[in-house]
Amino acid sequence: MADITAHRKAFTARVLDGDGRASREQRHAAFDNAGVVEPARALIDKVAKHAYKVTDEDIATAKTKLSEDEIFELTICAAVGQATRQLDGALAALAAATKDDK
Repeated sequence: MADITAHRKAFTARVLDGDGRASREQRHAAFDNAGVVEPARALIDKVAKHAYKVTDEDIATAKTKLSEDEIFELTICAAVGQATRQLDGALAALAAATKDDK
């Protein structure tokens, strides 16, 4: 699992702090789903909580102040952030459930 953890950390660091059109602050906010400014706030929240509900209108609203590249990057950050929270929660639950087995 150590190799997977290292790769996941490297991937997350690249997504959040690598070169991009969206600022690092915007990407971190989207990853955390906290502090995202309009017009991207509703889109990022929807990606994190109900991705299947994202509509063309959500993208069009974000496009009023953001480029397509910024929207793409923030969407990726939101999805990776939510996936990270879910994985971390699942791993913590697994560790708690199996700690008595060791």
